[in-house]
Amino acid sequence: MLKFSIRPAIALLAAGVALVLIGWSALARSASPMDYPASVPSLIATAPAPPVLVPAILNGEPIQVLYITRAEDTVLVRCYPGYTPTLSVRAMGPNPAAEGQKEGVLTCAGD
Repeated sequence: MLKFSIRPAIALLAAGVALVLIGWSALARSASPMDYPASVPSLIATAPAPPVLVPAILNGEPIQVLYITRAEDTVLVRCYPGYTPTLSVRAMGPNPAAEGQKEGVLTCAGD
């Protein structure tokens, strides 16, 4: 007798779920994006680009290069306990003694 009373309950539950899903899909289709007037001017970004991480290879190891484009940008580095952030500055390119543009390598060194 228990089998016969559970089947109608499951059928009613499935029908209710189906009706709810159909109702949600109808609401989603009826929603339309806001209409903007054709006279809205184009927006132009005037600020320099924010810092961005770019994948690269350093000494055969994959790293992330942080390009900073503004003098006022600040980078916060947190190392695991027992490690200290260290920065080494060197010339860009294959010749470490070259004069010109510099780059820094930031690592978390063990104490």
